Amino acid sequence: MNFRKQHSIEPSPMQLAPLVDVLFLLVIFFAVTFQYAKEEQVMDVSVPAADEGKEKETRNVGEIIINIKKDGEILVNGQKFNTDELLVKLKNIVSLYKDQAVILRGDEGTPYQNVIRVLDTCQKAGIWNIAFATRKPDAADQPAATPK
Repeated sequence: MNFRKQHSIEPSPMQLAPLVDVLFLLVIFFAVTFQYAKEEQVMDVSVPAADEGKEKETRNVGEIIINIKKDGEILVNGQKFNTDELLVKLKNIVSLYKDQAVILRGDEGTPYQNVIRVLDTCQKAGIWNIAFATRKPDAADQPAATPK
């Protein structure tokens, strides 16, 4: 008597549908993240260096980043504004969100008056939560050591 059954279990093939789904979701995630990062910072604005400057790891939801280029041009989300248009936009935002955060990214070559003009516009709109973007100094920014 042979009580053993000769059943061979065939190995199941690898399921590709879940793998494709996960890869597709990763592509969408990185595409959306890249788009927001690209809109957030204008690459032709070089912020000044500061010893205590650092990259901010986390961003608050709804932060407004105002870029001030060398020629005094004001950009918010890639759109150009003059001070009057910026004031109207900021007042509309402040009417909805009282504690609106603003980050000023002024180019290191822009005249100081352009930064003060935007800062004054923010104050007129009622924004009090203002930060200035800086970066860590690199070796070219470090002053030469003086011998003693």
